[in-house]
Amino acid sequence: MKKKVEEYGLDLHGTMILEEYRENLATYAKMKEVILKALTDCMKRSNIIVSGVEGRVKTEESLAGKLELKGNKYGDISDITDLVGVRVITFYTEEVDKIAALVDKIFEVDWENSVDKRKQLGKDSFGYMSLHYICRIPKELFQDPAYPLINAIRFEVQMRTALQHVWASMNHDIGYKTGVEVPPEHLRSLTRLAGILELADEEFSRIRKEITDYRRKAEQLVKDGNFDAVSLNGDTWRNYLALDPFALLNTKIAAINQAEIQQLSGMPYLEPLLQMGLKTLGDVEQLRKKYSEKAYQLAVYQISGTDLDIIASTLGLQNICIVYVAEKGGAKGIEFFLDMLNGPSKYNAGTAQRLFDTYTQIHDM
Repeated sequence: MKKKVEEYGLDLHGTMILEEYRENLATYAKMKEVILKALTDCMKRSNIIVSGVEGRVKTEESLAGKLELKGNKYGDISDITDLVGVRVITFYTEEVDKIAALVDKIFEVDWENSVDKRKQLGKDSFGYMSLHYICRIPKELFQDPAYPLINAIRFEVQMRTALQHVWASMNHDIGYKTGVEVPPEHLRSLTRLAGILELADEEFSRIRKEITDYRRKAEQLVKDGNFDAVSLNGDTWRNYLALDPFALLNTKIAAINQAEIQQLSGMPYLEPLLQMGLKTLGDVEQLRKKYSEKAYQLAVYQISGTDLDIIASTLGLQNICIVYVAEKGGAKGIEFFLDMLNGPSKYNAGTAQRLFDTYTQIHDM
């Protein structure tokens, strides 16, 4: 059963604020809905992926406790700026500022009452760092006569990283929830833990930046044709395939039967290529140049005399690999390649033997 306002034992000032809170509950709920939708829509348009977005309307019990402790601090309910609160949890520290820029773009920010707790820590201090903006919903974003106060009531947006959120939650639970003073030795342990989490935040951002820089450099090297300098991995192989390096071979194969070329992804060939001992895109290029003609001859044996009118865009690459492994490992090498590419099958051995027999005929030409 809902408590009567008088049952909270507040003074007259606090009681009046609590009564006004009850009158505005529908507005607070609508505010939360509008704020969350505006934020999530804007982040989606900006291609920003975060760990989480959450919103809440302060509970009556929580507000009553706040008024009991420091009700005299507030002239009226409009001075309480966290009755509606939204929290955006990012993966990386630099994304906090990106979210802040979006919040500034979407809402009216009360800069005088907004707080950047990241700048409040001393050089020898550790602790959770987050950015707190106090905002209003602008009329151009949303207005409704049914909620006349919705553009006047302020709300809070907290922005922090996932690790900062972990620290804040743990510190609140361990350090403050019980109301018992924490012994100094435990405070020291909490401080050390905070330092570790902050260092982890910095390291995640540093590693992410270095990986991004590496990817950009590798992408440029691929575009420039500096294949020998580029390691063979998922990112570089994808960039290499984007150049369509097997297009000429596939076109030549398709011409055997005037067939169409069906586009398929060449990504499944990455692991077989690595297992074949290739380490750079330069190795792949050498393979392509050395074995393209034999790969074409293999296709002639495969397609000639059939009514096949569609070929896969991976046929050229597949035949290059088959010729290469046939030369290095015979029928067993081809079987191993087929197992890696398509998964183990009782038919692979027979297929491998037929392909090897064909390869032998080509090799003797």
